[in-house]
Amino acid sequence: MNFSKFLKHLNHHIVTKQSVTRQIIRFNNRKEFQSCLRQIKKLKPSLSKLSHIQPIGIIHAISCPLQSSKNLINHPAIRFIEKDTKIKMHAPTNFNPLYSSIETELKPSIPWGVQEIKAPQVWKYTKGDGIKISVIDTGVDFNHPDLKDQLRRGFNFIYPHMPPWDDNGHGTHIAGTIAASNEQKGIVGTAPKAQLHPIKAFDHKGTAYSSDIIQAIEWSIRNQMNIINMSFGMSYRSQSLLDAIKQANELGIITVASSGNDGKKETVDYPARFTPTISVGATSTKKRLASFSNKGKNIDIYAPGEKIFSTWPNRKYVELNGTSMATSHVSGIIALMLSINPNLSPVKIKTILKKTGTPISSSNKKITPKEINAVRAVKAVKKIKTT
Repeated sequence: MNFSKFLKHLNHHIVTKQSVTRQIIRFNNRKEFQSCLRQIKKLKPSLSKLSHIQPIGIIHAISCPLQSSKNLINHPAIRFIEKDTKIKMHAPTNFNPLYSSIETELKPSIPWGVQEIKAPQVWKYTKGDGIKISVIDTGVDFNHPDLKDQLRRGFNFIYPHMPPWDDNGHGTHIAGTIAASNEQKGIVGTAPKAQLHPIKAFDHKGTAYSSDIIQAIEWSIRNQMNIINMSFGMSYRSQSLLDAIKQANELGIITVASSGNDGKKETVDYPARFTPTISVGATSTKKRLASFSNKGKNIDIYAPGEKIFSTWPNRKYVELNGTSMATSHVSGIIALMLSINPNLSPVKIKTILKKTGTPISSSNKKITPKEINAVRAVKAVKKIKTT
C-alpha cells in the first residue's frame, strides 16, 4: 500500500515545538503498519520532520507531534486517530526528604503500611522470589542501599541511550514499598525478594504521554514481566492504552493501577478504570478510607496510602501520601502470591484479593470496601495449590 501522499501531508503538519499536542495514528493491521514504517524510512532523507514519528508496535500505530488531527487526509489503512494524552503521577510533588542520608539515625524498620497489610507474617512462606515487576514511573536510584539487591535491567523512554535513573523521586519511593531489602540499616518492602525492573516513562516533572506508557507496556510484555505497577492516571479514556493493557492481560501479566487523589466518591482515573486492571484506593493510618483517595464501586482493593515511608534518591527517605503508594503495596502482595503459584491468572488474582480483603468502615452502605490482607490472600493461594 502506498503511503507517500499521506506521509508528505503528515510531514507538512508535524510541529516540532516541545509544548505541542501529540496524536496517535492507528493502522488497521500489522502489515499496513509495517508498510508505512518502511516508507517512512525511505522518505526521511527528503522529509526531515518524519524523524519525529514514534512507532508503537504493540498497537500498530505511530505517534507524532500534531496540534490537531483535523488536517490529516483520509487513508484506507488508518483505523482511527486519537490524542496522545499527557498523564500525571498520583502523588504530591512538593515535599522535603525526612532523612538526609542512610547515616542518619534511622533504625532498621518495616514501614507501618507493610505491617498493616500483614506482609511480614507470610515471609516465612514467600518473599516474592523470582517474580518480575516492571515499575512504569520516573526511574529509580540504582545506588540506594535498600534497593540495589533487587534491581534488574529496565529501560529509559525519555532518554533511550541512558539508564532509567530517577530525576524526580516518585519511582524510587514506589520501588521501596514494593521490594526494599535492607534489614541491617534501612527498610524492608512488601516483597523483599521480588525483582524490580524500572521503566522511566515519566520526566522530572512527573509527566508522560500515553504513547510512552504503551511502549513501556510493550517492553514489559517482551521481557516477560509478571506484574506491571502503574501509579499514575488521567481522566481521558485512551482506547490505545486499553488495547495495550488487554494484550498484557491476555498474556497473564497483572496490571495494577492507582485510582487517583481527587477524593471523588464514584469515579476513578484511567487506566485504573479499565476492567483488566486491578484498581487501588488508599487507606489512612486510622484504617479508614483516605480523604484524598478516589472511591466507589470501581475500586477493586484498598491499601495504605497515608504517611508512607519509603526510599528516596541520594540514599534518602521520605513520607508521602497518595494512591500511588497504595498501589505499590498491592503489587508487592501480588508478587508474594505469584511466587507460590505463578500460574494464577489476572482474573483469579483480582478475585482472591477482593474476597480475602479486610472490610473497612465506610459511609457508603451499598459498598463494603476492603483493605488488602497478605495472610488471607497467601493462604487462599496455598489452598489452591494443594487442591
